[in-house]
Amino acid sequence: MQTISIYQVDAFTDTLFGGNPAAICPLKEWLPAPAMQKIAAENNLAETAFFIPQGKDFELRWFTPETEVDLCGHATLATAHVLFNILNHEGDTIHFHTLKVGTLTVHRKEDVYTLDFPSRIPEPCELPLGLIEAMGGPRPQVVLRSRDYFLVYEKEADVLALKPDFKALKAIESLGFIATAPGDHCDFVSRFFAPAAGIDEDPVTGSAHCNLIPYWAERLGKHELHAFQLSARGGELWCEQRGDRVLMSGKAVTYLKGEIYI
Repeated sequence: MQTISIYQVDAFTDTLFGGNPAAICPLKEWLPAPAMQKIAAENNLAETAFFIPQGKDFELRWFTPETEVDLCGHATLATAHVLFNILNHEGDTIHFHTLKVGTLTVHRKEDVYTLDFPSRIPEPCELPLGLIEAMGGPRPQVVLRSRDYFLVYEKEADVLALKPDFKALKAIESLGFIATAPGDHCDFVSRFFAPAAGIDEDPVTGSAHCNLIPYWAERLGKHELHAFQLSARGGELWCEQRGDRVLMSGKAVTYLKGEIYI
């Protein structure tokens, strides 16, 4: 029997039971992918992150309850939180090496973590059949796409009013669907739906902000932005556009630590 430490952290919040919960599993070497997928399914959180040491850096992978994903923001922030606050990582910067998006950096300043992620500019795309109806709300002003479909609405209330048909969304080929609009009390708001990955609605989605930040930076003509994700738990991000990179800053709170026996 193998024992694996596990931590659960609420990311992009300074309040327990807010933000987006992620499970974090430190490993000495990689488990087989099917084993990590089963652990993620058992945890039944939006993401479970696994990491192993690579010299002074770390390799990092993320799994939803149904699939491994190429990029995850909140679980990266949560992993850094565990390394800095529980596992006593020295210094204020961590480099994570990933399978598909290169090196991701997390910098800590007091209790705020800043993620350095790739910018993913959403581009014009063909509107898939049934998407507008599946989103269950007002018609968006614009539909774009990067990894995910990107729907821009007139106002915050339109995004709040969405009542998606998750079965219909799952039938459309896309990992996720981003809904966004100008914010009433911030620069922009968003919601994120990913039923194909086993996540009907994600509480706070760092990877979606790789699309959101460049779009709103250009539209608003500013490089520093304040964002809020309109999920039931809610999440707040301070963002910056820097060429082909984006910065996302937020806080995190430890919820639990325990052990897995496999």
